Amino acid sequence: MIEQATKPVSREPHLVERPSQTMAVIYTQGEPRSSADRALPALYSAVYHLRSVLKREGRAFKIDHLRARWPDAHRVPRERWTAIWGLPIPADVKEIIARKAGFSVLREVWDYGLVAEILHVGPYASEGDSVRALHAFIAEQGYETSGPHEEEYLTARRARTQQTLIRYPIRPKP
Repeated sequence: MIEQATKPVSREPHLVERPSQTMAVIYTQGEPRSSADRALPALYSAVYHLRSVLKREGRAFKIDHLRARWPDAHRVPRERWTAIWGLPIPADVKEIIARKAGFSVLREVWDYGLVAEILHVGPYASEGDSVRALHAFIAEQGYETSGPHEEEYLTARRARTQQTLIRYPIRPKP
């Protein structure tokens, strides 16, 4: 059964139809924790600035959960991983102003469509079992992944127990 993106997340693998999302993004390369420590202040600074600009225009904008895409995590050592850190922004925003030197904050549209998701509860380092369960589910349903591993962080990085929504775009197997 395919769910809508508005349903609560589940610890069981499931299929979800997700609309495209306009994102403010920063690209980094390197070990995830250190690259996040460098990039996230710049990303959040730019998006909080955008929120204040929109507020002055009389528009409400709630900052949503942080997301990250890991396009090469399965192919290169952890110290060389590419991360694409993103925060959703309104679709009509055409430009994001970087507030911290050394970082470009880009506007991208992340296309979704049909995705497979699973909620992982616990440390990031223990995601392996959840990822394997999700890959097995994707194959059992007659699909294959068609895009990068993505994580949506439902709790703060330093939360006592992390909750991470792991997702992959999928397509039918040929």
